[in-house]
Amino acid sequence: MRAGLALWLALGTGVAQAQSPLSAIDWLSDSVTAPDLGRTAPGMAPVQPLSPITVTPLGAASADAVGLLPAGVAGLPRNLWGAGDSAAIAAAIRAEQVDTLPAAQALLTTVLLAELDPPTGETREGEILMARIDKLLDIGALDQAQALVERAGPTHPALFRRWFDIALLTGQEDRACAAMRATPGIAPTFPARIFCLARGGDWNAAALTLETARVLGYVTEDEDALLSRFLDPALAEDSAPLPAPARPSPLIYRMREAIGEPLPSAMLPLAFARADLRRTAGWKARIAAAERLARRGVLGPNQLLGIWTERKPAASGGLWDRVEALQAVDVALLSGKPRAVARALPRAWSEMERAGLEVPFAELYGARLARMKLDGAAAALAFRIGLLSSDYRAVARAHDPANAEEAFLAGLALGQVADLPPRDALATALKDGFAARDLPPAQARLIREHRRGEALLAALDLITGGARGDLGDVTAALAIFRHMGLEDTARQTALQLMLLERRG
Repeated sequence: MRAGLALWLALGTGVAQAQSPLSAIDWLSDSVTAPDLGRTAPGMAPVQPLSPITVTPLGAASADAVGLLPAGVAGLPRNLWGAGDSAAIAAAIRAEQVDTLPAAQALLTTVLLAELDPPTGETREGEILMARIDKLLDIGALDQAQALVERAGPTHPALFRRWFDIALLTGQEDRACAAMRATPGIAPTFPARIFCLARGGDWNAAALTLETARVLGYVTEDEDALLSRFLDPALAEDSAPLPAPARPSPLIYRMREAIGEPLPSAMLPLAFARADLRRTAGWKARIAAAERLARRGVLGPNQLLGIWTERKPAASGGLWDRVEALQAVDVALLSGKPRAVARALPRAWSEMERAGLEVPFAELYGARLARMKLDGAAAALAFRIGLLSSDYRAVARAHDPANAEEAFLAGLALGQVADLPPRDALATALKDGFAARDLPPAQARLIREHRRGEALLAALDLITGGARGDLGDVTAALAIFRHMGLEDTARQTALQLMLLERRG
C-alpha cells in the first residue's frame, strides 16, 4: 500500500503527537479529592470509591446503559455487549486507536454514544461508562462527552472531574464552579477551590485559601507560582514567564490564559483544541482547531465551513492557502458555472489532501459536484469526491464509469464487486472482504460467546492495522462489519481505503 494513507493517518494526530498522545486520564485536572490521591484536606468530605463488582437487579437502571443515541437509531442491537465482562469491554474501548479512517471513527463514536444494555457477565458499575467518556475526551468530542456525563449525573467525583474539565475547555467555568459549590460530597482540591473563589469574585477568600494550602503542603511549588500570579495581576506582569508545564491540565491551561501566558493548543491533546473554538480566540487559531476536530469527525462539516468562510484571508501560505482555495470553490459552486468549478476544484482538493480533510470537504460538496455537468479530469475528480461523502450510493448510481477503476469504485459503493476484476492487492483484499463467508477465528469465537461488541471493537482495530498496510486485516474487518449488518461502514471503509491513498 502506498504511503499516502499512512500520511493521512499521521495528520490526524496533529503536530504534538511526535510522541504517544496522552490519554484523557493523564491530563485531567486534579480538581476533586479522591481516595487514591491521599490529599483529603481537613474539613473536606471524603469521597466514595467506585463501586465494587455488583449484580444489578432486573429492572434497575445502570450507569453503563446511559447513552445519547437509542440503539435502533445507532443501528446497533441493544444487547451488543451480551455476555461480556465490563473490565474486558472497558479495556477494549480504552485501547481503541484514535488515528484511524473516518468511517471507523464514526462507528466508534456511535458505539460510545449508544444506549446499550450493560453486559451480563462480571460487572463493575459505571466502568464502561467511564471508558466511553474518556475515549470521547481522547478524540476531542467534548460536547458529546459533556452531554453523556450530564445524562448520567456528575455526582460521583470521577464523573464530576471530567465534567469540570470539559466546562473549563468550553468556556463554561463559572457554571462548573457553581456546580462544585452546590454539589454535596464533591470536595474540591485547593487549586480548584482557589480558582473558583477567584472566578466568583471572592479574591480575599481565594488568597487566604492559598496561604492555608501552602502551610498544609497541599499545593506544589509550580501550583503555588501559577496561583499566586492568577490572584495577583501585578505579580504576573513583573515576574519572568513561568516554564511550560510538561502535562498541563485544563485548569492550568485556563489559568495560564488568564495571566497572559497562554499555551498553544496545537501542542496539547486534541480536547484542548475545543478551547480555541471560542470567539475570544483569533481566526487562525480557530481555523487550526476546527480542522483538527473535523479530522476526527467530532466537528460537523458545516461548522468547519462557517469558520473557513468567516472572512477573506489577509495572508498567504499554510492554512491561508487552503482557506483561499476553499472559498474559491465555494464561490464557483454558488455561481453554478461548471468551468469556474473545474478551474477551482483541483487546487482546493490538493489542499484538502495535504491537510487530511478530504471527507469533510466531500460531505460539504460531494453531492453538489456530482450533479454538475463537468467533463474530463474535473468529472473524474468530482466522482471520487462524491464517493467519499455520505451520498456515495447515489453518486455511484448516477455515474457512467469511464474505466475499469471507476467501475470497481462504483461496485464498492453498491456492494457489487463479485464480477469485477481487482487491479491491485488492495482491491483484491477489499473484494475478498465482500465475498468472505467465514470470520476470523478470534472474532467468530466472541460472536459465538454472545460478545458481539468486543468483536466489533476488534474489527475497528483490524481496519486501522489494515489501513497501515496489513491487507489481511482489511479483509477480516470488512467481513465482520458485514456479518454484523454494518453494510454502510463496510462500503465507506472500502472506498476510503481506495481513495484516501491516492496521493500523487
